[in-house]
Amino acid sequence: MESKFGRLIVFLFLVTLTACGRSDLQPTQGPIRGPTSDDGPIKTGQLPRVGFFNGETLKASDIDTIVGRVKPGGVLVISEEHGNQTHYRHQKLALEALAKTGQCTVSVGLEFLSWTRQKTISEYFDGALSESEFLKQSDWGGNPFADYRDQALFPQKTGGRLLGINAPRSLTGAISKVGVEHLSPEQQLEMPPQFTLGSAAYRERFDVIIGGHVPANAVDRYFAAQSVWDDTMAWQAVDFLKQNPSHCLAMIVGDFHAAWDGGLPDRLKARGIAHVTVISQVETDSLSEEDLSAALGPSSHYGSRADAIWLSQTPVIQ
Repeated sequence: MESKFGRLIVFLFLVTLTACGRSDLQPTQGPIRGPTSDDGPIKTGQLPRVGFFNGETLKASDIDTIVGRVKPGGVLVISEEHGNQTHYRHQKLALEALAKTGQCTVSVGLEFLSWTRQKTISEYFDGALSESEFLKQSDWGGNPFADYRDQALFPQKTGGRLLGINAPRSLTGAISKVGVEHLSPEQQLEMPPQFTLGSAAYRERFDVIIGGHVPANAVDRYFAAQSVWDDTMAWQAVDFLKQNPSHCLAMIVGDFHAAWDGGLPDRLKARGIAHVTVISQVETDSLSEEDLSAALGPSSHYGSRADAIWLSQTPVIQ
């Protein structure tokens, strides 16, 4: 189900840890469906490759309807496949639509930024620090910042803020090597309070994609690092919204964190966010009909993929 997503996650672990509002995306009319444990593959040609769909019914929907659910104190999770330019455009459209509702002050949290660098992040956002200095001081380690600049600075239009929401890479790197129980006292201080590992279903999905890519005796540590990512982002979101109850927070993260409710959405709800809305973006260009059907869901085991699914078809230029 997640071979393409799996390659992305494995890459992030092995590198990072160790160091439709668009007019051309017209949704297909009527419902689409994915397989349950008793279903066979859907006939070729029945599934759309682009469009915006309700994640529960798989009927055509629109971005305005979905973001209309987001209230003050709530969270909108917008996923991406890292490096996908269409997904970055969709994120900007989602932010514009969220601001247009007028229901809350829109702030943005980026997965690639650590909460421990918030002073630097705020100085850049407020114009007191150049972009080059910001990238150096914030230890930017994601894709080119140009892909995220508009999203990062969007809250300047709304009176919101830009947040670093993730754990520092030094912490997740240490966990992947020695485990949570062997962190130094200083590293323990960077852990989210009442840290909890991801759910059993989340671990199941994680094992499928990470298996064979790291030694078997290291998988527990890598899953702990993944869980620290999610729980830290949830912790930072809750802390910010408690202090800014008129805001809503748009969190931009990789799709594995967002889809199937086991990672970030699960931890947000567990930490007390009452209203969590998730848009999962799926790149369909390289997916077979059977893989696309499974990716859409709903799954008899995992449930719905997200509140909304945004499909794109972006051919890779060789």
